[in-house]
Amino acid sequence: MSTPRITPGGLRELGVVNHLISTLAGRVLGGQKPNVFTTLGRQRGLFRAWLWYSAKMMPGGRLPRRETEMVILHIAALRDCEYERRHHLRIGRRVGLSPEQIEHAGDETWEGWSARERALLTAATQLVRDRDIDDETWAALRGHLDEAETIELLMLCGQYDALATTLMTIRVQPE
Repeated sequence: MSTPRITPGGLRELGVVNHLISTLAGRVLGGQKPNVFTTLGRQRGLFRAWLWYSAKMMPGGRLPRRETEMVILHIAALRDCEYERRHHLRIGRRVGLSPEQIEHAGDETWEGWSARERALLTAATQLVRDRDIDDETWAALRGHLDEAETIELLMLCGQYDALATTLMTIRVQPE
């Protein structure tokens, strides 16, 4: 990846609140402040609103955490977003994704997925690729998810597709 177009900020660029959020996130993750936080945190109020919105889906959503991470890793693979992939590999392992599932995160046709997992991943692929879901995939998805879970999945996919776009465009470097 080339040089960042917007560099991570420090206390002065982030402000006290965003700097504290970034520091805490680094401690929770067991490393340095995440570059996603110290870069996006430069837009102070939007960053905090984005964190709140994101947290409503991950980790605070209705979908099981394992499935949420499976979908995020799938989108990271589809978008070839190394930052998103590296960050969520660690979380995916922690919430129970197997090494085989992580290895096949970008392939919704892998035989190891359950019917529910395949429906989620196929829907994610179509959303990223086509910005829509065909009727067959919609029916499969709705066979596994209620209305609220379906809306959450759609918004989760949109959120991580948009985040991948932002991270890759401003060249946020993996830690």
